[in-house]
Amino acid sequence: MNTEEQITDISEIASKREKTIVRTSIIGIVTNLFLVGFKAFVGLVSNSIAVILDAVNNLSDALSSIVTIIGAKLGAKQPDKKHPLGYGRIEYLSSMIVAALVLYAGITSLVESIKKIITPQAADYSAVSIIIISVAIVVKLILGLYVKKQGKKVNSGALTASGSDALFDAILSASVLASAIVYLIWGVSLEAYVGVVIAGFIIKAGIEMMIETLNDIIGKREDAETTKELKQIICSEKDVLGAYDVTIFNYGPNKNYGSVHVELPDTLSVDDVDRITRRIQTDVFHKTGVILTGIGVYSFNTSDDEAAHMRNAIQKAVMSHDWALQMHGFYADTEKKTIRFDVVVSFDVDGKEAMRTLYTEIGAMYPGYELLIIPDVDVAD
Repeated sequence: MNTEEQITDISEIASKREKTIVRTSIIGIVTNLFLVGFKAFVGLVSNSIAVILDAVNNLSDALSSIVTIIGAKLGAKQPDKKHPLGYGRIEYLSSMIVAALVLYAGITSLVESIKKIITPQAADYSAVSIIIISVAIVVKLILGLYVKKQGKKVNSGALTASGSDALFDAILSASVLASAIVYLIWGVSLEAYVGVVIAGFIIKAGIEMMIETLNDIIGKREDAETTKELKQIICSEKDVLGAYDVTIFNYGPNKNYGSVHVELPDTLSVDDVDRITRRIQTDVFHKTGVILTGIGVYSFNTSDDEAAHMRNAIQKAVMSHDWALQMHGFYADTEKKTIRFDVVVSFDVDGKEAMRTLYTEIGAMYPGYELLIIPDVDVAD
C-alpha cells in the first residue's frame, strides 16, 4: 500500500466517523431539549428544585452535544501545510469544553440546592408530574445506551462520556422520582438534599471527564494490548527476530502514527530490508490502523560464536538489575572491538546513574572494547 492509498483509507474512515458523531449528537440534542421542556415545566409547577436542576443538567447535555459536533467537524479537516498531521486533536479540546460545561452545571446545581436547604419551600407534585418524570427516565436510559454504543464504535471520547452521563442522569432522575413518592406518601420533603446529591455526581463526572481529556492532551502510555498486537504482527514477518521500542503518537481519535525497531539477521541486503519494512508498514496499518512512519533496524550477529557468548554474558549482567526492564539491539564486532546495545530503564531509577553503572560493569567485563549503550524510555508495557 502506498502513501496515497493510506491517505484515501484514512479519509474514508474519518468521513464515516464524523457523520456518525454528528448524527448521534443531533439525536442527543433533540432528545435533551424535549426533556428540558418537560422537566422545567414539572419543576416550576411542582416547585421542585431537584426536577429543575435535572432540567438544567439536560440543557448542559444538549450544549455538550453541540460542542461535540463542532469538535468533530473541525477535527475532520484535511491536513494542510501548517498542520500536516491533521486537526484531530481539536476533539480533545471540545471534550475539555464539554467537561467544563458539566462541571459548571454541577457547581450551579450545588449552590441552588444549598440555598433551598437554608430557605426550604414545599414541593407540590401531581400525577402528571410523576408520569412525566418516569417517561424521562426511560428516554434517558435509551438515549444513554445508544450514544455510548456509538461512541465506542467510532472511538469518540466525547460521545462515550455523553452516553455515560445520560445513563447516570437516568439514575439521578430515578432518585428525584423516589423523593417525590416519599413526599406524596409520608409528606417528608427531600428535594433540596436530593439536589445536593445530584450536584455532587455531576461535579464528579465533570472532573473525571476533564482528567481523562488532560491525559489525552498530555500524552499517556499506550494500551498494553495494542503494543502487544503490533509486536505480534511485526514478528510474524519472516526474518524478523524481534520488535522493540514501539512508540505510538496520537494526533486525535483513530489517528495514530508510530515507530519501531526490528531486529534482522546481519546477512540481509538493503533491498531485503526495504521489502520487509514495507510489508510490515502495510500489515500494521491494515490490521490496527496505526501508520508506522519510521522503522529502525538492529543487526543481529548470525555467524560469530564469540559475539553470541558475549551477548548472553552481557544480557545476564544487565538484567541482574531490577531497573533494567529489557536489553535488545545487541551487536558486537570482535574485530573492531565494539559493542552496542539498548537498555529499557525503569522510571524508578535515575537514568544517568544507571548508565554509569552499566558502562563500569560491562567495561570491566570486556576491557579494550568501545561501548555504546543507549538508554530507552519505558513508554510501552
